[in-house]
Amino acid sequence: MAITRSKYFKRLFQWAVLFVLGSLFSACSNSLAFHNAGGDSAAVDSVGPPSMGGLISTRFKDLDALKRVISIEFLGDTAGGKDSKAVRLTQHSNGITVVSELEKGVDEDDFRHARDNGFWAKVALAFASPYALAHRKDIMRVFILSRRKHDIYGPGDIAFYDFAELMTQGIRKEDRLTIPPQELTEKGYLNTFNHITAQAFVTTLFSEELAEYVAEVHERHNMPELISGKFTNEQLLSEENNPVDNYVDMINNEWGQLLGKTLKEKYGIGSDTEWTPQLLADYLNDVQAYYTWAFQISFQPFDTEDEAVVRFSSKLNAVLGEVNAVQAGDN
Repeated sequence: MAITRSKYFKRLFQWAVLFVLGSLFSACSNSLAFHNAGGDSAAVDSVGPPSMGGLISTRFKDLDALKRVISIEFLGDTAGGKDSKAVRLTQHSNGITVVSELEKGVDEDDFRHARDNGFWAKVALAFASPYALAHRKDIMRVFILSRRKHDIYGPGDIAFYDFAELMTQGIRKEDRLTIPPQELTEKGYLNTFNHITAQAFVTTLFSEELAEYVAEVHERHNMPELISGKFTNEQLLSEENNPVDNYVDMINNEWGQLLGKTLKEKYGIGSDTEWTPQLLADYLNDVQAYYTWAFQISFQPFDTEDEAVVRFSSKLNAVLGEVNAVQAGDN
């Protein structure tokens, strides 16, 4: 069994570098410390008006409505019909500023092309994105943690997205009764929790830089027009893939990274940290404390005996430890 698992990870390593995530995964603490763009600390209390932090895409009927909450700047020479080189989103919320920038670069299709078209396609990708080659081990770890791998970890395996679902289901009944129905759909709280929670985990486990990288690769593929702002009417009216949803995701990714850095420091989490059910439950409850602050909703807390907590803490230790062992054997 150990030989089979080792071969699986070696095989996964060979192609995971060339396929950076199809999609991102994606209450006990009364106060968390965040840093705004100026580097000053701000106390984040679990009291305040709705949406003091992350955003819910269903609250914006169109792009103009979103622009009343965040600024959207297209950078570079756009005169003469030229595309911008990057887009910058800025949100000011309760004394905290988050900024998200997306510029041209590789996307998921580039990774698929490299995977499917031989050696020179892989070399071209390495030149186009040296970061992916340099950080291939951590990219593989993120891939495994963001996917249910029943063949390796058994039935009921847990991934990042599962916690977004559990948090949505765990909103207390008295709060659910006051929430508009559309906010309880996949495009509402679930999508927001998915992006923020997953980005928090990736930042805590690895780095803000890696979290930003996988988010950018996904967003470029999802809608490259985000960079130029040249959307079709079909995109602007789409219920499935609308620039409002994507820009909200970009802002929420930044809040997730901010949260991930805060919790990494709070718990002193490093590459050799053992993820016990107690640590994971505390971490998840702090994530929910952030949502309480941002959206004025309360949750059922996670417990050390919750099946998802027990399973995912075990998976974290297996992935972070076992992949290291496989790579050490390859070197």
